Amino acid sequence: MNRIRFAAVTATAMAVAAVPFTTAGAAAGPLPAFLSAAQLPASSTPWHADPVRNGLPEVSSMCTAGVTPKSSTRYRDFRTELDTTARQTTTVASTTAKAKALAEKLRSSIEACLDRLKAEDPGLEGEAFYHGGIDIEEGAHVYSIDTSHPEVGSTDIALYSVGRDGRAVTVVEWSQLGDLDGAPLAGFKKTTAAAVAKLY
Repeated sequence: MNRIRFAAVTATAMAVAAVPFTTAGAAAGPLPAFLSAAQLPASSTPWHADPVRNGLPEVSSMCTAGVTPKSSTRYRDFRTELDTTARQTTTVASTTAKAKALAEKLRSSIEACLDRLKAEDPGLEGEAFYHGGIDIEEGAHVYSIDTSHPEVGSTDIALYSVGRDGRAVTVVEWSQLGDLDGAPLAGFKKTTAAAVAKLY
């Protein structure tokens, strides 16, 4: 079983409290823009972008499920012809203070994600790293989670980032079979910077 791709875990896998939001304040002003397929890290096969959808996906992202509120949230899924997937999820809070709090909760959830996975599956092995911040708007932060399951011979790598511009918080995720050495970390950082820059 692929333990790292967000499409493999449902929202009930996490029990992290969401930050309360109101739709009225978030509805004012223009909606944040989303990444295009061309702005994803380079891949051996073309990226395909689904439409931007309201709310949260039926299959939640593994490391942030339970944190992102459905209200005032939109998302977009991306995929290649092989095994690489990505997702951008953006929430507009009613205030900048609530947006800042949400970004911090998302970062904490990602930082603790590998420990939660290992607790759920004692046979899972892995490493998680923080790859630094990006100086864009109110800032963005990049992480990786590299997992393997020796019993079944699977290895998975996922990259995550959390960024904020005012009341908008965006999370970008990228994942595929393999390990960190084969992940486009530099390209993912560029994608993250583009995602935050496009919000407003």
